[in-house]
Amino acid sequence: MTMRFAMLGSGSQGNGTLIQSGTTTLLVDCGFMLRETEMRIRRLGVAPHDVTAVIVTHEHYDHIGGVARFARKHRLPVWLTDGTRAGWRDGPVPRNQRVACGEAFTIGDIRVEPFAVPHDAREPSHYVFGDGTHRVGVLSDAGSVTDGMRAVLSGCDALLLEFNHDLAMLENGPYEPPLKRRIAGPLGHLSNVQAAELVASLDNGRLRHLVLTHLSETNNTPELALAAARDRLGLFAPELTCAHQRDGLDWRVLQ
Repeated sequence: MTMRFAMLGSGSQGNGTLIQSGTTTLLVDCGFMLRETEMRIRRLGVAPHDVTAVIVTHEHYDHIGGVARFARKHRLPVWLTDGTRAGWRDGPVPRNQRVACGEAFTIGDIRVEPFAVPHDAREPSHYVFGDGTHRVGVLSDAGSVTDGMRAVLSGCDALLLEFNHDLAMLENGPYEPPLKRRIAGPLGHLSNVQAAELVASLDNGRLRHLVLTHLSETNNTPELALAAARDRLGLFAPELTCAHQRDGLDWRVLQ
């Protein structure tokens, strides 16, 4: 069976990822308004009404801002943790489904493994998606790395991983000191070096695609993020690419 993934967009202005296998299409996060979401999904050759379910990582607006409207219009179930639901302020959806970190569940042809991450949200959960043959790991917001994250992300065929900031750019950039401390702190966002070291510490025997996501437009560049990844990975060379805030990421196929 073929499994594939694409991104509607990636960054502080909105996030969304499509995971597809068989007859199942999952939308992971939706940080865009309704018309923008539908336009970006159609741009990837998918009809919005063909989405099977929405899965949410956490309640920050760039990840959840468009979920309720999209789910209501297309009558979709929304999967999220109790903590994320408690932090949601955007009205009801047709059906809430509970996510518990560490407890896998299945939606159609896709098995979903939720795992906890350190981030300044109520109960953030990120995910590994599998179809019995392939595994795709999605980790978009985390301030530090845990052994649990390493365990669940090992053995993936593809990783969509936050490379948020270059530490020197952040330290010397325009943000106020409290925001700099929050971003670089243990509940903030992964730096290029932190993310690259995480990848290097995994079992990467099957890894074919590494997508660098959630790059800061103020505190990072694709060139710096890619250089950090190449520096830590050495001779190991999966396909490397950066997801874009405006253009997202076109389909990548695992088969």
